[in-house]
Formats: sequence, structure tokens, C-alpha cells
Amino acid sequence: MELRSGERELYEGRPSWRALMCFYVLGIGVAVAVFVILGILADNTGTGVVIAVVIAGLTLVIGYLRRIATKYLITTQRLRISKGILRKKVQETRLERVQNVNYEQGVIDRVFRVGTVDTAGTDDSEFRFEWVNNPEGVVRAVDRAVEEARAQTPGQMPPPEQGVA
Repeated sequence: MELRSGERELYEGRPSWRALMCFYVLGIGVAVAVFVILGILADNTGTGVVIAVVIAGLTLVIGYLRRIATKYLITTQRLRISKGILRKKVQETRLERVQNVNYEQGVIDRVFRVGTVDTAGTDDSEFRFEWVNNPEGVVRAVDRAVEEARAQTPGQMPPPEQGVA
């Protein structure tokens, strides 16, 4: 993506591999369960191994594709989320539409130091940066971007509401 005149990148990221750890563990767990059920209990080891390897492989490929197919960008002028490999979906908004920024972390998210950042704004300018490393840092990047945008166009942007959870 090309930056506009006077625009600077403040944050660029993707979902964290650590955040997808639960997905990986669940997929590998299903593969092991299939192996145990088919291979040991049903005495069909060959089929159990093949199906377990396919499930484990699909889990790894799908997790990897989910990660690389999503890109987050925060600049001094806009927020942008781009998703997809074959089919693209791009969500973009100007910073003056952002009213507040929050993040949330569950217990496991805190262990892996990941979380989800939500921005709320006018109209359809709600953005969700899912599974990001250091969600508080992402919140600070959005705050910094809004402050810089306000400084560049004084009087045009209302002060942002504080909403960090």
C-alpha cells in the first residue's frame, strides 16, 4: 500500500502466531484423538495415522494462512485492515472518525501477551485488530496517530474520548 503525501506509518502488524496457539493446540489435539480412536481402539493404525497427519497438516496450514492473510496498518492519516489472499477485503477509515480505542485480553491472551484492540467511531468506522502482540502498544499507536492528525489539522477534529480498558 502506498502512503499518501505527508503520511507516516506508525504501526504495521499481523495477528500473532502466539494468539493462534489455541487453534494449533486444538487441531493437534483432534489429530491425536483421531489417531487414538482409529489407530489404537479400532485397530486401524494406517488409516488413523493418515487422517491424523492430514488434520495436523491442515491445522498448521490454515493457521498460517489466517495469519499472513491479515495485515493491520496505522498511519498518521488512517487505520487500515486488509484480509484475504485470493479474495481481498479492505477496511479503511480516516482518523478523525475514531472516537475511542479499547483493548481486551483474556487470561490466556495475557499469558501469550496478545489481545484484541477495538476502535469505535462515527458511522461504520469500527475496527477490530484481532490477536495482536502488545495490544496496549497498538492502542498507544492509534492515540499517537489521532494526536498527530489533530495537530496537522487544528480545529477540525474533536478531542478523542479516553476508553482504554
